[in-house]
Order: sequence, then C-alpha cells, then structure tokens
Amino acid sequence: MSEAVGRTVEQMRALVDWVGTGRKLTQTGRVTLADARALVEDLDTGDRMDPVIGDRTFKTKSSEELYHLTLLVEWAKAARLLRIAGGRLLPVKKNAKLLDRPDELRHALFGALPHIGPAVTVSGWLESLLTHEYDRGLRALLQQFYAATAPLPLSDLYEVVWQAVSPLYALDDLPPDRLEHLRTANDHDIQRVLNALASLGAVHLTEGSAELTADGRTETARMRGEPEPGDAVLQIRVELADVDGPRVWRRLLVPAAIRLERLHSLIQAVMGWQNCHMHAFTIDGVQYGRPDDELGFRDEHAAILGALLKPGAHFMYTYDFGDSWDHLITVEQLQTASAGLHYPRCVDGAGACPPEDCGGAPGYSDLKMILADPAHEEHNTVLTWLGLRSATAFNPDRFARDQANVWLLRLPAP
Repeated sequence: MSEAVGRTVEQMRALVDWVGTGRKLTQTGRVTLADARALVEDLDTGDRMDPVIGDRTFKTKSSEELYHLTLLVEWAKAARLLRIAGGRLLPVKKNAKLLDRPDELRHALFGALPHIGPAVTVSGWLESLLTHEYDRGLRALLQQFYAATAPLPLSDLYEVVWQAVSPLYALDDLPPDRLEHLRTANDHDIQRVLNALASLGAVHLTEGSAELTADGRTETARMRGEPEPGDAVLQIRVELADVDGPRVWRRLLVPAAIRLERLHSLIQAVMGWQNCHMHAFTIDGVQYGRPDDELGFRDEHAAILGALLKPGAHFMYTYDFGDSWDHLITVEQLQTASAGLHYPRCVDGAGACPPEDCGGAPGYSDLKMILADPAHEEHNTVLTWLGLRSATAFNPDRFARDQANVWLLRLPAP
C-alpha cells in the first residue's frame, strides 16, 4: 500500500476513532468549530485556522470553511463509515471492520468518489460546470486515464472533462472573458478531483501530468464492471448475417456477468456502428431491449448474458430495424479472467463495418459493387454520400484489432 493511501486510511481511521460513540453537530449538520480546531491538528488535514493574509487575520467562523476536513467527513459519510442521526455524527457499526482492512477501506473510498462532488468541487464567485456535472466529469476523467498507456498532460485532462460537460450548456453567446473564467473555474475543480484521487493513491500526480497507479487502475476496472482474476469470462463470436464476402465478424472476451445493455454498447464499438438506431436481442424466442410497452421487449438492463446462455448457444442481435442488420452471436467458450488483461477485449475479427443507412445487407452488396466500378453511373454519388475522395478509402477487408480494443477501452463506465 502506498504512502499516500496509508495517510488517507489513517486519517479515516483517526476520524472514526474520534467520533467514538457519537459527536454533536451544529444545527447545519457541521462539525462544531471547537471540534474542528482539534481535528485539523490531530488529522493533519492541511487546513489553516484563522488564516493571516497580509496584515489581517480572518477568523474561521465555521468548519465549512475548512476544505480538507469537510471533504474527509463527507467522504467518510459517502463510504458509509459515518452517518448523521439526531443531530449527531455516528459510526456505521457494520462497516467498522473496514478500518482494520486497508485495501477494503481504499476500495470503499474509491467507490464513494462519485458521491462526494459537492465536497470536492468548491464554488467561488463563478461556479464551474463540473460543480453541476461532477459524475459525468469524473467518469470522463477516469475513462481517459484508463485508456492511456503513459502519463497525460494536465491540460489534456482539463480539455477532456470540459468536452464532456460543456455540450450540456449553451455557451456560444458568452463573452470571451466570461467563458475563460468559466473554463478556469472548471480546471481548478478538476485539479481538486485529481488531488482527491492522488490522496487515495489512485493517481500519481506531478506538476504537469498525471497517470493512474496500479491500485487506481484496479479500482477503475472494478468501477467499469471488469471481472476480477478468476471470474468467469465468455468467449463470443459476433458475425453479420447475410453479408456476402468479405465476412464481417469479431471475437470477444466478455464478463459472464455482463448485462445485455452493456453488451449492446460493446458490439456497437467493436463492430464500428454509430449507435444511431434501435436494437434488440433475441434469445430463445424472447426479445430484449430498452423497455418499450409497444414493442414488448424485456428489459435488457436486467438480463445477464451468463445466466441466459451457456457455451454452444446461439442468439441474435439486430441493429437498425429499417436496414435490419442481424448479428449471429455464438457463445464459444467459458474461460476465467487473467490478471493484467482488460475485459472486454477483442481477440480476433475480420471485415470492415458497413456504412450506416446503406440499405442493409442487399444495399451493402450494391454499394461495394458501385465502388469497385469507376464507370458506374452512381459511383461519384456514392463517393459523395460516403464523404470519400476515392473508392480506395473504403476497404471492405479492413479490420484493426488494436483499434477495436482502443474503442472498447474508451467506452464510458456503465
């Protein structure tokens, strides 16, 4: 366990130990100022009581002003180490065992990260977008970390989170100076998230870059629903039906506990679809999809692949009910997850994904024929529709397994 993790764990243990059988809170549910003064020193939070700026002393009026102490308390509550009842801060007795199990405690704290946004992001005179979209921003940040193989510049991480949260707001008409202030506030809050991750030992943070630690990668994999070493993994083969050569197929290793809703996202990514249309799974005559009273689908969110199918079984995934892209899926093998490998992952495949909205298998056959014939009267029309300068830019044989795995790694956590 790293030094940073040990310090965070010790702070949590000391905090819960201080709470004992319970501590009275203020009317607003905060640690009293007298208790806060003792805790700042005992926990070594790094907060400054009664800070002196220039020749003025600014008296601390509430523990709410103490960022790091407030974060620790809120984090402990989110991890179910502490709770509030009857105006008192109380320990959660059933989770007391975590205090003597550092790895399990770290896991609980990491799992609580999505729930401590208000304590991590601090509003100044101009709130950041991350204040309102913390969960989305955190997941975008962890996703970018997880897909990386080298330290990432902080500027890149700031941009990734900005791109994740800013499209939700109408910012085009903002004056440039206000937009710049908003981005600066967002960057400051992202830095606070990075500091929280670093304090947990999940991120190695330098002045200009950051990367996941081994512990951080393990915890992020868990958050993404990846299997632990030894857990059941299914090898499946996904092939487009009715497509004349070249055949289009992918072989995947997926957690046996994967839900069909997540499997849909994986198939979209690894095949190369754009997820623009409706879809459904058909298993033993039963259709699963997004709940819809009119279509009568069973809820794909509640259906687990390994519970429905065993090795040797076949089922169908249909994408785009207009073009009717049928994918025959075969459950080939049951395996166990290996340490150090990402799941899901693509282990083999062939053939390029057909263009969206090209008319299904018959339309795709016509499209390939037209592209192969420069003299065809529709040749230039098809090139324009595809946005291509030359027919050679679309190769029906093209498939890059490494790129497919990059797409899988970039999928947001479920």
